[in-house]
Amino acid sequence: MNRLTLLAAAALAMALPAAAQTVLKFSHTDQQSGARQAAAQVFAKKVEELTQGRYKVNIFCCSQLGNDPKNIEQLALGGIDFTVSATGSYAPHVPSLNLTMMPFLVDSYAQGWKLYDESKWLQAQFAKAPDKGFRFLSTWEAGFRSMTTKEPLNKPSDATGKKLRTFPNEMMRWTLEAMGFHIQIMPLPEVYLAIQQGAVSGQENPVDTIYSNKFYEVAPNVTLTNHVYSPIPLAISEKTWQKLAPADQQAVMEAARISAKFSREMISGNDAKQLAEMTAKGAKINARPDVAAFRAAVQPVYAKAREKYGADVDAFLKDAETVRSSVK
Repeated sequence: MNRLTLLAAAALAMALPAAAQTVLKFSHTDQQSGARQAAAQVFAKKVEELTQGRYKVNIFCCSQLGNDPKNIEQLALGGIDFTVSATGSYAPHVPSLNLTMMPFLVDSYAQGWKLYDESKWLQAQFAKAPDKGFRFLSTWEAGFRSMTTKEPLNKPSDATGKKLRTFPNEMMRWTLEAMGFHIQIMPLPEVYLAIQQGAVSGQENPVDTIYSNKFYEVAPNVTLTNHVYSPIPLAISEKTWQKLAPADQQAVMEAARISAKFSREMISGNDAKQLAEMTAKGAKINARPDVAAFRAAVQPVYAKAREKYGADVDAFLKDAETVRSSVK
């Protein structure tokens, strides 16, 4: 074999692993500096490592491939392979998941993790997803949703008539309207400018999202209402899942478990630090709003939910009550 032939053979050998590697798309709406992106990087690294390089995950952050509803729609169609979004964002496909957005279900991260990991009702709802074109792999963390507004907010009467941005979810709309807000739905990348220009008075999101999107710069009153616990389940397209060999399915599940643990630890550990940094940059943190008044204001939401969803409401509320009484 001459030198030219040897070089050609070596080049071919080097090209083969790259050609054999399957590239998967992971799309999400968080910023490059956000915790969602950090967990996605952990997940991608583990998928490649645990599949011995057979699969590589390319991450598209910052709504590059679409907002949350578009990402989930593309997931169901097989246009992307992974996404991670608030549980309620999946509700257009699995309507009962709207109930995860009921206000004040849990009071702490530990309670939230136990509810999502152990609620039989919730696991049964997650099990409906494959028939809709996607499959839940693990539950990442985003945190408890709070308010950022231009004007101070301490009680529901301060919300009356104010226009607040939120994401498209029925239960969230009912909750915020019960508090007194007028609701404006818009994609996350448009929110900063909308507040700056006065189209809305503020928005609601978990602390990490408020911090990474710098909403406190244009709506400096950060009110820790913690009105909805808002974790973000990681999902895979069912079309992608069915193409994976059993060993690779297990590898993806393990990567999802590892990245979920990372996400939970990062978010729960970052709140105080991020609030302190926002304070240093001019934000006014209201850590003690009149939560009892907000809880009272949203009571009609549960009745409204029962009218539409029936016995599912009390089944999930019972699981949440069990968690609250067992985990302090």
